[in-house]
Amino acid sequence: MSRTSGEGGLEPVFIAPAPSPSSPSTHSPVRAKPSRPRQKKHSKKPHAKSEGAKRPIKKNPGKRVEEVSAGGLVVDKSGELGLLIGRIDKRGRMLWSLPKGHIESGESPEEAALREVLEETGIKSSITRSLGVIDFWFMAEGKRIHKTVHHFLFAEKSGKLEAQLSEVDDVKWFPLDEIGKTLAYPDERKLIQRSGNLRS
Repeated sequence: MSRTSGEGGLEPVFIAPAPSPSSPSTHSPVRAKPSRPRQKKHSKKPHAKSEGAKRPIKKNPGKRVEEVSAGGLVVDKSGELGLLIGRIDKRGRMLWSLPKGHIESGESPEEAALREVLEETGIKSSITRSLGVIDFWFMAEGKRIHKTVHHFLFAEKSGKLEAQLSEVDDVKWFPLDEIGKTLAYPDERKLIQRSGNLRS
């Protein structure tokens, strides 16, 4: 009792070395320093581990994949009808869209568009002009996909209207004036609306 009250302030030189092995809690300046770094070391290790565990989760939300397709709108021989394909979604709704598909190795967008239209609809056609390019993002099987689609205006040449069994549920001619409102996807509706005269 007397040492802590009287000697603590009068003789700091003797107090610091003498009580270090016996009373660690009585002296603040010398003994607080070695105990603090130990606490910091213990506190840093779990932070480092937790940060390391979170990084791979944040860096891999989904692998990015680039896809390029081609297709467009076929106008019939009368110049009054446009060709759309229909697919039934999970809710049982028929969604109408422009025929299109992936560009294969060695193909140009024009070659791929002509091939895909024939495969999906049974109609042979020729390209009249370009309607433009649209792109969008979507998720599939844990992958983040960026898709670019080249669109063209086609003129019907020959063939028999027939939906591709593995890809398409229905195929149908619609009046050109109704194409914009019939299309299920907003980006395709906008593309047709800004394409001008589809009869030329």
